[in-house]
Amino acid sequence: MMTIAWLLMLIELAVELWQPLLMAKIIDEGIIEQNLSVVISWGSVMIGISLLAFGAGITNSFFASYVSQNFSYDVRKGLFQKVQAFSFSNFLKFPTSSLITRLTNDVTQVQNTIFMSLRILMRAPLLVVFGTVMALFVHVKLALILLTTIPFLFLFIVWTMKKGSHLFKSVQRRLDRVNGVMRENLNGMRLIKAFVQSKHEVKRFNDTNQKLMDRTIYVLRLVESITPILLFVMNIAIVIILAVGSFEVNNGALKVGEVVAIVNYAFRITSALSMITFIVMALTRAHASAQRISEIFDTKSEMDDSENEKKENPPINGEITFQQVSFKYPTSNTYTLTDLTFHINPKETVAVLGSTGSGKTTFIQLIPRLYDVTNGNILIDTFNIKDLNQDYLRKQIGYVPQDVLLFSGSIKENISWGKENCSMDEIIAAAKDAQIHETIMNLPNQYETIVGQKGVNLSGGQKQRISIARALVRKPKILLLDDSTSALDLKTEAQLLNAIRKYDCTTIIITQKINTAKIADKIFLFDHGRIVAEGSHEQLITSNDLYKQIVQSQQRKEVVFNGETSC
Repeated sequence: MMTIAWLLMLIELAVELWQPLLMAKIIDEGIIEQNLSVVISWGSVMIGISLLAFGAGITNSFFASYVSQNFSYDVRKGLFQKVQAFSFSNFLKFPTSSLITRLTNDVTQVQNTIFMSLRILMRAPLLVVFGTVMALFVHVKLALILLTTIPFLFLFIVWTMKKGSHLFKSVQRRLDRVNGVMRENLNGMRLIKAFVQSKHEVKRFNDTNQKLMDRTIYVLRLVESITPILLFVMNIAIVIILAVGSFEVNNGALKVGEVVAIVNYAFRITSALSMITFIVMALTRAHASAQRISEIFDTKSEMDDSENEKKENPPINGEITFQQVSFKYPTSNTYTLTDLTFHINPKETVAVLGSTGSGKTTFIQLIPRLYDVTNGNILIDTFNIKDLNQDYLRKQIGYVPQDVLLFSGSIKENISWGKENCSMDEIIAAAKDAQIHETIMNLPNQYETIVGQKGVNLSGGQKQRISIARALVRKPKILLLDDSTSALDLKTEAQLLNAIRKYDCTTIIITQKINTAKIADKIFLFDHGRIVAEGSHEQLITSNDLYKQIVQSQQRKEVVFNGETSC
């Protein structure tokens, strides 16, 4: 397709280069000699080749569009697949707003340049080069005026391209920031309205948007300054050509048609150089975008799984062992978890308690290998998780994150998202165990009820239970609940945890509720990234002062809640 597009473009170029010679013949052999037949014959040839060029141009546009659209499709697909393969550590390097810009605006910039490269990008510089050659063929003396002018203009264009590429990178980074502010506002619209902060957020957006506009105007002014400079220099060259040509014609050393042909080539070269201004702007912007796209493709996942792709996947029972595990985020110099060593038997229920920032969420994110440990080893049964295929490992795990996320679609689709090709009976069974089935049945469209973006039309407790059903439908060997029952009342939570017990899985629950911790086989008490206590409720209440303080604190809150103290 690209080859055909380029061949068609060369046909257009050949016609454009030939026309000034035909005009010279018509003038010298037809008009000056008053020979009408020459005018008609060569005029007919000009019309014929112009129609040929018109047809070639239309067809070229079709092929150029096809190639550029398919190219952008492939790049977007490749980028999306690459991003899907990223580890959590990779996402710390690329903010969400930047990824969105790269998958949309940056790809569009390159797509447009691909189209332009097949349509006019090659044609413009070739017209400059071969137009000058043809002018030399007509008359060397006049053509030398063009020959001395064009190299200077070429160097000026190259300098502008280099400077423009760097500046357009900064434009795209400012676009990232605009997208980031928009994304935050759209996600937090309810909070913005609740706190009456619309004016503040509008001002924040306007400030960011203003910086984008100012930078874009500055870059465009720089790049577009090429056009008047090129036109000025080329117009001077044309005036000199006309002056010298007039002198040569009067002396009989040059024909009028030849002067017209060279002036025609000069005008066409001027037009091509003006076109190059537009091309330079598009190329510099596309170059900046292409580098940003390449950054994504060149980024290696922090967790390479290539060695484990062909390994046999052993059956998993759910035994979990941490061996002196320490972890710090790639962007931090401080350890979030330090020297975790413990053992969890298959089918045990473990409750994890601790203050905010004590490392609880980070701890359970290491089990499905969302991050790799900095030091130490994590074993599932007897296998190091680094030796297990990531997809296989994660399919054995049901994970309910702290921030519940539901996708646009029906409730049925959101629950079945947890297990490919699951039956309706499995969906209903998981919903019943998650204590959400009755609520769903009371909705107008029941399981076909459409969930708004991020579950906006559901309550916090309903979203949590649908998310839990999504994890249960896959019948996991390990179930991780990250404070995912916080919006449930005690009765519903007790029924949920009782239903989970029938699943053949190891369960780890992050919670702030002592009533939830009481039913666990063991409790881990986290403080500053360490497990400071481990045991059952009965053991810890008598042996650990920190746990005892947590229990007493919640008991006081229950007293206040029951009305013995009021505020």
